Amino acid sequence: MPDGSPPLSLSLHPRIAEIPIAEWDACAGGNPFVSHAFLSALEDSGSAVPERGWLPQHAALRDAAGRLVACAPCYAKFHSQGEYVFDHGWADALERAGGRYYPKLQVCVPFSPVPGPRLLLRPDAGVPTAALAQGLVQACRAVEASSVHATFCTAAEWDALGEAGWLQRLGTQFHWSNPGYGRFDDFLGALASRKRKALRRERREVQAAGLTLRCLRGAEITDRHWAAFHRFYRSTTDRKWGRSAYLTRRFWPMLGERLGDAVVLMVAERDGEPVAGALNLVGRDAIYGRNWGAVVDVPFLHFELCYYMAMDFAIAHGIGRVEAGAQGEHKIQRGYLPVPTYSAHWIAHPGLSRAVEEFLARERPAMLREIEMLATLSPFRKGCED
Repeated sequence: MPDGSPPLSLSLHPRIAEIPIAEWDACAGGNPFVSHAFLSALEDSGSAVPERGWLPQHAALRDAAGRLVACAPCYAKFHSQGEYVFDHGWADALERAGGRYYPKLQVCVPFSPVPGPRLLLRPDAGVPTAALAQGLVQACRAVEASSVHATFCTAAEWDALGEAGWLQRLGTQFHWSNPGYGRFDDFLGALASRKRKALRRERREVQAAGLTLRCLRGAEITDRHWAAFHRFYRSTTDRKWGRSAYLTRRFWPMLGERLGDAVVLMVAERDGEPVAGALNLVGRDAIYGRNWGAVVDVPFLHFELCYYMAMDFAIAHGIGRVEAGAQGEHKIQRGYLPVPTYSAHWIAHPGLSRAVEEFLARERPAMLREIEMLATLSPFRKGCED
């Protein structure tokens, strides 16, 4: 640990259940994705487990009195799937040179490209990010992993990890900001005329498709809805990737039970039967779009359930932001503008570390230029980008 700091000790835990809920959540704050409830649902449902290449190694930093002062959701990984910050090329380079990239330690929320805190510090403990970062490096060496990766971390964590010698990487996502709209039409009024007409047409076409659209929250979501949603989820994963889904059938009802009103499900029904759905989690200052799927082909239904209904929800509940997941430049024309995302990486092998550092030194400015270029595609009238 850093010189002059009080004595701290780090332990790794193969199950988050070994760490008391109240202690973990006192560090995690209000982000639902790093809550004990969300992470335990991933493990207890058989989704993020060793059999699937995710070996939990949750980091717990305690002071001399045994109080948990910091923690991190951490996994020993034997592949690079389900992360959304791609390092396959790094793994290939090291293994071609005769090294071993796996296992690595991944500080992340499995299967969730959602920006948020990753190095979780208890606010009243006064422990710097650097202390937990140093503990993770020590843990990496102790378990003979090749590297530690904190993906989709906050900008403040990214800065602190960069100062601690970690390699810094940038990405981009598309988020929608709510400056205080009273209704969806207020948002439409901020758009250029042609874009406004296009969005209205998309919503009209979905309304004309004969579907019933519902926004369900917490206890309103029943086992019947979750069974249908798993079918939708599988239809998406099977179509897009042609491989086994990351999340098991048991995950969804566990999520609903453990997170309660933080879970919001947008559902489309035909003749009373669910035919499409989009899952969201609600945090303190954002609603986060996660998974979606459908067993019908209705034009613009994806945009309605995943984007517009989430915006309606944010406006109705005074929520400042909608984050609709990874990728998708098509989101720009629907009011979701580019923002940077952050990850930080510590690599034990000196040669690979230097090579990655040189690569990232070229990639970062290129990514900033891309974000700047994408921002010029904004659908907002000049002066209405807020």
